[in-house]
This record gives sequence, C-alpha cells and structure tokens, in this order.
Amino acid sequence: MPALTMAAAAAAAALLAAAAVTAMMSAAASAQPAAVPLPLVAPAPVGLPNCTTSCGDVEVPYPFGLGPPRCSWPGFNLTCDDTTAAPGGAPPRLLLGDGTLVVAAISLRNTTVRASAPASATANTSGGSVTTFTLSDRNELVVSGCNVVATLVGDLDEYTNVISGCAAFCSSSNTSKSEIRQPAGSKYCSGLGCCQAPVTVNYSRPEGVQISWLRGGADRQQDLLRLDPFVVVAEKGWFDQRPVADALVGPPGQRQQGPGIEAVPLVLQWTVTNVSQRDDRFPGPACSPAAARRLCRSANSECTTNGNGDYSCQCRGGYDGNPYLDGGCQDINECKQPPEVNGCFGDCTNTDGGFICKCPPRTRGDHTQRGGCVTSAFTGFSAAIGLGSGAGLILLVLVGIFVARKIKHRRARKLKQMFFTQNRGQLLHQLVSQSADIAERMIITLDELAKATNNFDKSREIGGGGHGIVYKGILSDLRVVAIKKSKITVQKEIDEFINEVAILSQINHRNIVRLLGCCLETEVPLLVYEFISNGTLFHHLHVQGPNSLPWSNRLRIATETAKAIAYLHSSVSIPVIHRDIKSSNILLDDTLTSKVSDFGASKYAPMDETGLTTKVQGTIGYMDPSYFYTGRLTERSDVFSFGVILVELLTRKKPFSYLTSDGEGLVSHFVSLHEEGNISQILDPQVIEEGGKEVQEVAILAVSCINLRAEERPTMRQVEHALEGLQVSNNKSFMVKDELEDGICLSPKEVQSIK
Repeated sequence: MPALTMAAAAAAAALLAAAAVTAMMSAAASAQPAAVPLPLVAPAPVGLPNCTTSCGDVEVPYPFGLGPPRCSWPGFNLTCDDTTAAPGGAPPRLLLGDGTLVVAAISLRNTTVRASAPASATANTSGGSVTTFTLSDRNELVVSGCNVVATLVGDLDEYTNVISGCAAFCSSSNTSKSEIRQPAGSKYCSGLGCCQAPVTVNYSRPEGVQISWLRGGADRQQDLLRLDPFVVVAEKGWFDQRPVADALVGPPGQRQQGPGIEAVPLVLQWTVTNVSQRDDRFPGPACSPAAARRLCRSANSECTTNGNGDYSCQCRGGYDGNPYLDGGCQDINECKQPPEVNGCFGDCTNTDGGFICKCPPRTRGDHTQRGGCVTSAFTGFSAAIGLGSGAGLILLVLVGIFVARKIKHRRARKLKQMFFTQNRGQLLHQLVSQSADIAERMIITLDELAKATNNFDKSREIGGGGHGIVYKGILSDLRVVAIKKSKITVQKEIDEFINEVAILSQINHRNIVRLLGCCLETEVPLLVYEFISNGTLFHHLHVQGPNSLPWSNRLRIATETAKAIAYLHSSVSIPVIHRDIKSSNILLDDTLTSKVSDFGASKYAPMDETGLTTKVQGTIGYMDPSYFYTGRLTERSDVFSFGVILVELLTRKKPFSYLTSDGEGLVSHFVSLHEEGNISQILDPQVIEEGGKEVQEVAILAVSCINLRAEERPTMRQVEHALEGLQVSNNKSFMVKDELEDGICLSPKEVQSIK
C-alpha cells in the first residue's frame, strides 16, 4: 500500500530546472477554528490510565497515544518532540508518521487529524499502519502556472482513480501576475493563472499528481517564465487568504516567504483497522457486535464501518467525549449552551442524553423562539377558579401517589420476605452442617447490591457464564466485587446457585475465587465474589498476533490450577467435582495468578463412593467422553478436562472449534501426533521457542490426563506434584540463564548444583 505522499511523478521532469512542483500533505494552524468543547455533566477521560494525554498544548485522546504501546491502539502511536522546547520558546511538537508532520489538533468527533510540515517537504504518514489515514474531502487541489493541467490520482502507474484535477490558463496577453484578474467571490483562483478544485472523494489515498502541458516547445518555455508553476494539496480556505496566495503566485524566483507560508494546512481522515474478523452480515454502516464491543468501550457509543475493515466510534446523540474508553461518553448539559445553540428560549432542564424545554410558569407559547413565551391573560375570576381547581387536583394526585407508594412498598417488602425465607431455608439446610454462623456473615441486602451496580445497569455487565450474568459493583465499604445474577428464574437455576454457595462457603484456597456473600431477597439468590480484574485464561491465551502468554507463565498457571483442583478433590471435608473445568472459567488477577471460578455445575463426591450418576453437564471440547456417554461422574472427569487445558496451553488451539481436514478434534489429533513422535507440528511456535525439555514432559502429562480409560488417568494430586517438579526445574533453568546474561562466571560444579 503506498504511503500518503503526493510527489509530482515522472511527468514533473518536463517542468525544467526552474519549475517547482511541490506536493504537500500537511496541516498548519488552520484557518478553520478548533471545535468548541461541549459542556459535559461530568469530565470525560481522554486516555488510558497512567498514559500521557497531551504534548504541549495539543490533546492526545485515545486511540492515539504517546509512549508505551499499551497507551494507544496499534498504528496510532505518536511522538512528542520536546527537543525544540525552551523556557519562553516554542512548545513541544506532536509528530505523526516519519516525523515530517506536526499535529495541530486531533478530533474524535470528526475522525480527523490536522497537522503541519515545512512547505518544501513531502510528508509520509505511513508510520505504523498506512491504512489508518486517508485524505479528507475538506481539502482542495491548488494549481498555479500557465497552460498546465494537474490531476490528483490514486494510481501513479495507470493514472486511474481520479480524485481531483484542474487547469490553469494564460492568454497571450497575460504576461505578468498583475494582469491576472481574480474573481469577486471567496475563491482566489478562477482558472486564469491558477485554479482550485475540491477533493471530491472522501477517504481517498492519493499516490501522485499527473502534470500535463497544453503547449510545447518555445511556447512552454515562455509559459514557465511568466508564472512559476506549483501544485499544492491544502485545507479549503487556506489558499484563499490574500497574503498567502499573493506570496505564492508569481514569476520564477519571486516566491515570497512569510507567516502562513512555511507550512500548508491539510486535514487527514483516520479510521481504526484490525478490530475483528470481517463479518459479511454487517456490510455497514453498523458494525458487528464483536467489533463494537472491542472498539467502542463506552456504554453510550455506537460503531460505524464502511464494510472494508475500517471502523470508527461516535458518542450517541446527547453525549460527547471519548467513545473508545469506558465511561468516555458523558451527558452533554445542553442547558449550559446559549439559547441560539440549543434552541431553548424557555426553562431548560437537562436529562440524561437530552433536555426538556418549556415555557416558564404562568406563560405559554413557542419556547423555541426568542420572545415566544408570553404571559397568560387570565381574569381575576378565571384565575381563582383555575387556582382552586388546580389545588384540588394536586391534592388528589398527592393522595393517590402516597397510597400507591404505600401499597407498592408493602408488596415489595412482603415479596422480599417471601424470597428471603424461601432461599434462606434451603441455603441454611446445606450451610449449617459446615459452619453455624456462616449464613449470617454472608447475607447482603438487595438495596446495597442495587446501589453497588447502579441498579444493575447494563454498563456494569462484565461477563455472562452458563449460569448467569456477572456485574461489577462497589459495596458501601468500597470493596470492588463481582455479583452473579441468574438469567432464568426456574427451580433448576435456584438449585445451582444454592449449590454454588454451599460449595464455595467451605473453600479457602488462594487459587479459587472467594465467595464474599449472597443476597436472598430475590427469587434467585445473588452471589457476591471477590473481583478478579484481568480477564480469563482463554482471553489472554487466544489474543490476536503471534505471541501470547510466555511459556513460564503458562506453566505456572497450569500448576496453580492443578493445585486448586487437587484441593477440591482431596483437601475439603467432602470432595468436590467441578464438572466444568475450562480456560474461560480460570480467572487471572493483575499478577496473572489463576483463580478457578463458576461452581454452578459442581457436585459433592462422598469419599465412600467411587462415582455419581448424574445428568450430563459441561462444555463440549473439555468434557470427559466416558462421562458424556455413561453419565458416571468421577474425579477423573476433572482430570480429563484439565488435560485438555494443558493441550490448549501447549498448542494455543481452541478445543471446542478445532477440527482437522480428516475430522479429528484437538484432543484426538494431539494424541495421534504424540504417538507418531510429531508433536512439534501442533505446538505453539512460542512454546517451542521459549520452552525447554519440560515442554515434552508437559505433553506426556497431558496425554496421560486425556486417556480415554478413566481408571488409567493420574489423580489431580499426582498431576500437581508432576507440574510442581517441572516448575522448579524451569525456575532453576531461568536462574542459570539470568546469571550468565548478567556476566557472572559460574563454575561447572555451581551450575550443576543449581540444576
């Protein structure tokens, strides 16, 4: 893909040595004023936390960013050059692309960038992602010279995809600049000596300019001496300023320099690419749900696309700010705008996403017009009747509201008490056997959870498992928690929630998500967990790009998960079978420590029984085949699911969707390659590069866990010990490597002792 540069191409050779064909894609301090910020109810975030959001006096909103790659979307990283800054001198410069362009302003509302560059330079905005920036139709093509035609094209070789073009003429009598008559309108050029043409194709990517002369030989030589030819792409309105145009248009050698001429204004359009896989069901302008969720993070934003992989976000009507950030689109307080702007010449009341305008009390008329609200002409008698009737009506309404609220509150209180009694009875029946006071300590009221989640607002949703929706909330003691709410109010869902409370109430392990409490005042109990902020193992493992979690982290996460499952199987008073072990049920905190979650499908497994016969439940791809076909649930079923996670960590393939051309799933294909000795064919290249001999050991352990014969699989305690040994070996190898990289000389005996 060519960079956004417009050089005059091979045809410019005919312009002789004295001719200057300059093509510039830049933006100086534009003639158009900056967008006026709208009054917001609350400040909107500009960038990601702990990221710089300004360079000099230029604001840098996300997806643009400065510094670390995490501060910007790929392809939107800018450079803040403060080498020219000095006390009392020029401010730092915000650079785009290869450093030629100096950004003057970034607009999220219009998805544009205005920048500046030296007038004698060509600019390249290809830095990072070429397809990020295109030419906006807010620019125009300016051509000066005698009897010359310039065409802005999108293909320099074939001269196709014409974006703009115009011709500048000179008659035989026009021998000087003073004889060129300019039009009386706003445009400087009329075609005589210079011309201006709009860029008619928005989102265009020009590659060059085609130059053609209308006369040849001695006539062309004469044309070159009359006016010095040049071609410029600039923002509309810049060239129409008389000082600028008068300085640029003239005979060879007489082009002037001065303020406003050193740089040429230009507006670039930008879009975001590499958001998600193309979905033909959403050709535009609306995005696919996957793209909208990933890019437009604000709850009050919407996503648009052209159907070719270019995306952008906008705040919905009545909101403004940064749609690419959580909470970025804030409500506009239209009532703080002048009446000429909001159209309200009466009493204005701001609402979420809008406002209400009406005439002031005791007036009526058209509140959208200045002076449109006039005083009502009531006589004394009619006013008295109106006041009396109004007072009686208001009293009646107030009495009705009071009675209705009393009835509503009484019904709500009875309903809460009914649910509380119903759920408390079932819950305590299972919990009292573990701890007599655990129910009293863990009960949280519905009012507190409603305040913590802003009345279970949709913007607070952070996930949804097979057994309910999960909300993020902040309790009155400022603890950040995750609140699980059932989707379906049927007895099966109630039993599963109660089952989860009963199991988690007796568990205390650093690698198992901690249950903080529950609410029994709803038809289905609400569960309150510690908030794990860093997503799931599935999310971190299957990111786009060649690299994912480092092998050392994968091995550690596998070891921690094995410890948690082994604890469930053998360290609690009554063993617990999780029944839904998968990568999306393994949460990771800020330090990538694993936390096993979602115990809605779990079952107690009394130690005097060898297994349970239950209704089959779990996730295809991770489920034990013997359990799937027989319904017989044992602890070895969890071992199989954990083995699938080991395969997923080794291969970075998705167990539920992977399928070979021969119809083999991930597990069977992995076992076949292992038996053939070709396991490297399916391993993640990052694992091969970063791992050592422990990779082969983990592969052998995974094959033993996914053995179709359940009785031949190891126990989770055996798996835990095997992984702990590999983890210790891996850590020692890294110790030796770090010592050698630090330049510390170790004797062979010292190296052997570490190993």
